[in-house]
Amino acid sequence: MTRILYLQSSIFGDQGQSSQMAAAFIESYQARHPGTEVVVRDLTNDGVPHLDLERAGALRGFSDSLNDDQKAVLAFSDVLVEELRAADLVVLGLPMYNFGVPTQFKAWFDHIARAGVTFRYTANGAEGLVADRPVRVFASHGGFHVGQPHETSTTFVKAIFNFIGIQDVRFIHAEGLNISEDVKQEALEKARVETEAALAAL
Repeated sequence: MTRILYLQSSIFGDQGQSSQMAAAFIESYQARHPGTEVVVRDLTNDGVPHLDLERAGALRGFSDSLNDDQKAVLAFSDVLVEELRAADLVVLGLPMYNFGVPTQFKAWFDHIARAGVTFRYTANGAEGLVADRPVRVFASHGGFHVGQPHETSTTFVKAIFNFIGIQDVRFIHAEGLNISEDVKQEALEKARVETEAALAAL
């Protein structure tokens, strides 16, 4: 049985374009692979907190003695790490806000990037400790940004997954969604075709 981890990061929830693209992919995958389990981690509504000093202390090992709040932080991180490790396929719905990834997604990664757990330092540099698996990213942009110097989300997402050991990271973009209805529909149709190709390749 395949297990999908679905990371939803749109502030619009299920109504966000990236969420709808990701959901359509998952629905089609389940139709082709009956019995597929889907674990949903709603990064906006589940409230993955942003780092502060106490939280970073628990995750980064700043202190040998953890208080009760820090123990809870570590336990929450363990759950997120286990969700990732248990997934055969990761699906990420990723809008772009102000040329970057949603801060909710960054907060999720801050909780799973742990030395000795998901990566380790070696004499040759950092080494990822998470086994490779497919990550399919459904990215929505209001304008046309892919390939431009200011568009940092694609490079960032690939880099951080690579850092922990996951190399198979592929994007399906829908761009120009806020330009006009015609441009939007053309972009979504292009994304639909690319989604079908992505499904066939898995």
